[in-house]
Amino acid sequence: MPSCELPENPDLGHLKRQAKALQRAARAGDLEAVALVAEFHPRHATLTAGGGLAGFSRVDALLVVARRYGFSSWPQLLRHMERISEYTRSPQGDDRNEDGGINGFLRRACLTYGDDDVARRDQARAMLSADPGLASANIYTMATTGDTGAAARLLARDPSLARRSGGPHGWEPLLYAAYSRLDTDHADESTTLELAALLLAHGADPNAGYLSNGLYPFTALTGVFGEGERGPIRQPRHRHSTAFARLLLDAGADPNDSQALYNRQFLPDDSHLELLFEYGLGTGSGGPWHARFAANHPSPSELMRDQLEWAAERNFPDRVRLMLENGVHPDVPNAPPGANGSAYLLALRSGNTEIAGMLLAAGANPIALNTTQRLRAALMAGDRATTDQLTGVEPTLANHMKAEEPDLIIRAAEIGRLDAVRLMTEVGFDVNHRHRVTALHEAAGNGDLNLVRLLVELGADPTITDTEHHSTALGWAEYGDQREVVEYLTSRGQ
Repeated sequence: MPSCELPENPDLGHLKRQAKALQRAARAGDLEAVALVAEFHPRHATLTAGGGLAGFSRVDALLVVARRYGFSSWPQLLRHMERISEYTRSPQGDDRNEDGGINGFLRRACLTYGDDDVARRDQARAMLSADPGLASANIYTMATTGDTGAAARLLARDPSLARRSGGPHGWEPLLYAAYSRLDTDHADESTTLELAALLLAHGADPNAGYLSNGLYPFTALTGVFGEGERGPIRQPRHRHSTAFARLLLDAGADPNDSQALYNRQFLPDDSHLELLFEYGLGTGSGGPWHARFAANHPSPSELMRDQLEWAAERNFPDRVRLMLENGVHPDVPNAPPGANGSAYLLALRSGNTEIAGMLLAAGANPIALNTTQRLRAALMAGDRATTDQLTGVEPTLANHMKAEEPDLIIRAAEIGRLDAVRLMTEVGFDVNHRHRVTALHEAAGNGDLNLVRLLVELGADPTITDTEHHSTALGWAEYGDQREVVEYLTSRGQ
């Protein structure tokens, strides 16, 4: 069995209970437990020398649990858990009972990757307007508002404040500056960018950050670049995003920022990648966050593999071209084998022929597709001629594809393939097929008005709810602030 990653917010008590249950099951001869021991205990042969696992101890069980999660020993896993506890913060859940005051202001002024929205930032501005003294209340409000004058006086008296964690999120001041979204300058025209430079000059850590959900490092660079699954409206970039990022990188921030790359991968803009490649993205040791959490944090080469595969599958040819030009190998050497094989295969299967050609020209290993895979690629590309040719030779092929991959129409909608969605409905795919969501949910959540209109014309039912949040496509559009789609669906009485 392959090793697995720790879950979000891992709990030591839960891990100990896993070991206890494993010990009991292994001693009883449970086949799954025995297989785990065989896979992950380095002295399995010795343990089973007597014909069973009757002597399988709690220490043995703890070792198996640790090794299954990618750690060489239980003490190593314990040290990892201690580091998780040291760095974990939960800003997204901090403001439920905070109505006003300094902490309430800071919680509304900064991105938390929780309940971020325009209204909260407006509330912060209103609070500052009603009480201008908030700007200079402490080093954290100074960082958030860009009150450089007050901060300079404070740091002159106590330079250690530049690295002191505090405020409602337990952040260093640099993080409040990086995650601030007030989008307004202080009265003396100082900015959060200048404030960040002041903090760095007084010893602030350019790699400052926190661990979200016990797994994901959110650094100052992450905050500056912004965006994420909820998009640039709810989680916009910092007003001085590029200049701020360059300031951090010049000061020593590592460019291999896993969360920043993830947050900015959803839209085709590649300005963040262009900047990060200048500073060695994809090379080096991975920086301090990788050193702290290597067992659950991707290496630079793994980051590049993930980014290349995402771009190949989602049809971002400019991103693929940029990565290849900056030395990223089309097959990413030493990448573990995955279910989908390679970026080249992902591009082919998704109908992204331009990207597949780029990868092949750059040295990707060619992969021959069987007839079923060729039909999938043709459908995803909206290639009617090839689809007709393949189904003409094998009339049952389309029915087999619908039975094997009914979610394909949802996948096509997710990446905005109008021609693919139209062609799939013509060969019999169900436009209302739901696997957690429908194609209409994906199109509405992405703000793809043209695709939403097409799906409705093809018979998509806007009243269907998703299985997780029990929300309609309109609800998804409202959640993502996709106003044109909201207006269209509302106008149809949805």
